[in-house]
Amino acid sequence: MREHLQPLASDGDGFVLDLADRRAIERERAHYAQPQAACIEALKIVQRRHGWVPDGAIIAIADTLGIGPAEVEGVATFYSLIFRRPVGRHVILLCDSSSCFLGGHEAVRDALSRQLGLDFGETTADGRFTLLPVCCLGACDGAPALMIDDDTYGPVATEDVMELLERYP
Repeated sequence: MREHLQPLASDGDGFVLDLADRRAIERERAHYAQPQAACIEALKIVQRRHGWVPDGAIIAIADTLGIGPAEVEGVATFYSLIFRRPVGRHVILLCDSSSCFLGGHEAVRDALSRQLGLDFGETTADGRFTLLPVCCLGACDGAPALMIDDDTYGPVATEDVMELLERYP
């Protein structure tokens, strides 16, 4: 059987790690003395393809790195930018740090909730947006701050919310 047709790093639930992703994870692993150091990047590789990290991917990543699934799960659940369940096409992370809270986080949260018709942890019915809290975006000088996909905005006023959302079809 040709290599690209073989099942790769499959778990019992049928998740199969894409060959290109497996190779990217192996390349990442080669940069470090300890395989655990490649765990975050491995999770990001899977998330880029799927939009999130399914349960089966945890086992596939662990097998590829040669570490235990609990180590991979621990990293996956610790980092707020690794999504362990499906999310919308665009993820909105609203900072709720002390600086953002004092700068008007609640008003921006309320404006987002009103515009999108959802609360934290929810995804719009059309799958366009997911709204999540994040404890810090490192943008305290621009409080309140939010991030949509890889773009950080701040300070954000309630009247900015509609325009920001329109940028992400």
